[in-house]
Amino acid sequence: MAQVLTGLTRYVATSLAAEKTITVATNASTCVCTSTAHGYSNGDFVFITDSGWSRMHKRAFRIASVATDTFQLEGFNTSDTVLFPSGSGVGSVQKISGWTQIPSTMNTQVAGGEPKTTTYQFEDSEIEASLNTGFSAATETFDIDADEVGNTGYNLLQSYTDVQTDTVMKKVMRSGSIILLPCKISLNPNPTGSSNSIMVNRVSVNGTNRVTRYES
Repeated sequence: MAQVLTGLTRYVATSLAAEKTITVATNASTCVCTSTAHGYSNGDFVFITDSGWSRMHKRAFRIASVATDTFQLEGFNTSDTVLFPSGSGVGSVQKISGWTQIPSTMNTQVAGGEPKTTTYQFEDSEIEASLNTGFSAATETFDIDADEVGNTGYNLLQSYTDVQTDTVMKKVMRSGSIILLPCKISLNPNPTGSSNSIMVNRVSVNGTNRVTRYES
């Protein structure tokens, strides 16, 4: 069913909890992480702060099937040992300790995240070919009402701008679909506008890995 952007709600991680060590990350249709006495619950969102797997490093997930020392990264398939070499996924993880809504957003523009390719042609061939070499950086910009200055969401964006630490942005679509983008955020505090439009502040979001999307 077709959707419109109207109804989108946007959140940024209020803070990240203390790091927990991941001692095992399995090769499975749904990756299982071992982290002793992690204290997480089903439905929590986590940020992988470090991993030997580049496709898992600095990425965000929702977790499921929680046990005392293990949890699953919902929907994350690590069964391909070429992409995910056995035993190399260890690292660290942080729980997202709550979300702050960023209200009054508009003019969303997204870019990147698509496959990158390199082209080549052998001398004895008339056909040019291409190979996928990875994915381009995911970026996003949006505007917020300049009158949000001093409010909770504005202040959080400003704090991330000042320190440039990793965070996670969550978008909830009108359908309930959830999109997670691990990122760094920059807020331009200088408002812009015209006589026929409201004044806004521009927010730039620079992804640190691919987005993760859940149906609901």
